[in-house]
Amino acid sequence: MTLRFTRRLVLAGAAAVALSSALLPAADARAQGVLRIGMTAADIPLTNGSPDNGFEGFRFSGYTMYDGLVNWDLTAADKPSVIKPGLALSWEANPQDTTKWTFKLRPGVKFHDGSAFDAKAVAWNFDKLLNKDAPHFDARQASLVGFRAASVASYRVVDDLTIEFTTKAPDSFLPYQLSFILMASPAQYEAVGKDWSKFAAQPSGTGPFKLTSLVPRERAELAPNKAYWDAARVPKLDKLILIPMPEANTRTAALLSGQVDLVEAPPPDTIDRLKSSGMTITSNPYPHVWPYHLSRLPDSPWNDVRVRKAANLAIDREGLGELLGGFAVPAKGHVVADSAWFGKPSFDIKYDLEAAKKLMAEAGYGPDKRIKTKAIISPSGSGQMLPLPMNEFIQQNLAEIGIDLEFEVMEITSLINRWRAGAKAEQNAGASIINFSYATVDPFNAFVRFVKSDLHAPNGVNWGFYADPAMDALVSKAQNAFDPQAQAEILGQLHAKMVDDALFLWVVHDVAPRAMSPKVKGFVQARNWFLDLSGVTVQ
Repeated sequence: MTLRFTRRLVLAGAAAVALSSALLPAADARAQGVLRIGMTAADIPLTNGSPDNGFEGFRFSGYTMYDGLVNWDLTAADKPSVIKPGLALSWEANPQDTTKWTFKLRPGVKFHDGSAFDAKAVAWNFDKLLNKDAPHFDARQASLVGFRAASVASYRVVDDLTIEFTTKAPDSFLPYQLSFILMASPAQYEAVGKDWSKFAAQPSGTGPFKLTSLVPRERAELAPNKAYWDAARVPKLDKLILIPMPEANTRTAALLSGQVDLVEAPPPDTIDRLKSSGMTITSNPYPHVWPYHLSRLPDSPWNDVRVRKAANLAIDREGLGELLGGFAVPAKGHVVADSAWFGKPSFDIKYDLEAAKKLMAEAGYGPDKRIKTKAIISPSGSGQMLPLPMNEFIQQNLAEIGIDLEFEVMEITSLINRWRAGAKAEQNAGASIINFSYATVDPFNAFVRFVKSDLHAPNGVNWGFYADPAMDALVSKAQNAFDPQAQAEILGQLHAKMVDDALFLWVVHDVAPRAMSPKVKGFVQARNWFLDLSGVTVQ
């Protein structure tokens, strides 16, 4: 399938948006303090405490309503975000046995339903993901976030405000991993009849917002949690409304017509129109990479490092950046070049068509022997930027060196399911590429989950079944480095090996453009996938 992208003028108006006034009230009818967001997702991300829709789910259905033991500091736009105490006040690895971690919990925290948060609630939340014998174990939630706690072997309630985790092996990355395990209310689960579907309709977390209304594929309404444990983050908004709008031009038209206040990923060719209409445009580099994840199964064309390097040299990233209106940074690896984890790779990823063709010839390919393969892609979704025109651009680049791509296009939730299933899954037969953007916010998400040989499906998201004992040794070395400086040095070695072995086809890093009404005040675009909307107002 060949994708066609046409630059077109976005018209503001109800007809262009094709959304009813009942769904999106007109600007003059809304109450002050209501923020309406046009998401890239096609549906409201799951609200049960284990979001789907990738990190867009965490952004809007996760960290709004829930907390982890560890949270992200999202207050700054001028420096990378770091983790900070959330529902845990502190954590420490035992110096005598670094597989054992003690987390001291925050006292006095209540779930939205009024029940108390304590160590038993923490153990209950891990049981729902990791203990298949637990009566409340949920396979769906386990598939969505269970892999983010892959190193957890066991957990033990020490007292009401203390819980101990034991990891399968020493793992200095554990606090990062626990930032993605969000705490849901055991009492509310009991109150709704021990039914996770009913819980999702009436969720209860400890977060700054509470869900008040949910219409699947249409909207979710959230109200401030006035009793939120962090007084500085009690939301200033009267209401937050989340609206699925997977089509980029629809989002822009909705903003121009006053039917939403903020949209994610506006099309680059609409930026001038948005600015001339008085809209505010924000962007910021953040830990994100937009790559092709390559299969390493025996029949994959990507098992030859010369082909992998040729593909990386065939991409005109500067030209693609022009297509994206400048809202992208050319990728030279999995993390940005100024990252403490970049290391010193010898392979320089750049646009060099002649070098790419030479490598393809050395690998035995030419005009009479081309590579024909399939890529699984989506038309939209969390962090996917503008995947249809971007993929067509790459399709044309790769064709110049003898690689012919066919696309299988599917909605982002289906793509995520295919990603989790791994390259060996029957539904992925014939595909050697999946185009899925990745967060690089922490060592596990940036590296470990993709390169550790035992984290393939069903145990993780090493989609291509990559395996290399030397890489496994580097992962183990990094996990055993509890000193931040030593850990960063080892991660640099790990990343350099990734680049020198051209394990992915890396394209660009996103800068997360957003457009919003001038009435939106207090919005901080952190250098992170996530946002803190508690300080936002609509005036």
